[in-house]
Amino acid sequence: MYNGLLHAHSGLRWIVLILLLLAVIKALSGWFADKDYSKGDKMLSLFTMIFTHIQFLIGLGLYFMSPKVVFSGDTMGNTIHRFFTVEHMLMMLIAIALITIGYGKAKRATETIQKHKKTTIYYGIALLIILAAIPWPFRALGAGWF
Repeated sequence: MYNGLLHAHSGLRWIVLILLLLAVIKALSGWFADKDYSKGDKMLSLFTMIFTHIQFLIGLGLYFMSPKVVFSGDTMGNTIHRFFTVEHMLMMLIAIALITIGYGKAKRATETIQKHKKTTIYYGIALLIILAAIPWPFRALGAGWF
């Protein structure tokens, strides 16, 4: 079960990153080109939020199963255990909170320019946090590409 969840979490990462990148690019272009906030923009933002929440739920399951997550006195002294026990989880939680807040603020905004602006800012910051929190293969504690 652990391996299945790990592969799902690693594969879904790419869908989340693509959706998030598309949402930020579309919102940024809408903001600076003063375009209307279309139904497609709203759906892209919604699907991005939904997929990040699904990814978080899978990650939460992994959090309690992973041998890399250790709750002991030396957790903070071990780079890998600290990353997976504290840093990865906390940064992803912050990113998902930003995406959720950004979606809500964009939904409640009355002007289309504000909808694009809120989506760009909140989703953009979340994207940067997520990119920093992923255990990329080129990092010392890295996981595989998939």
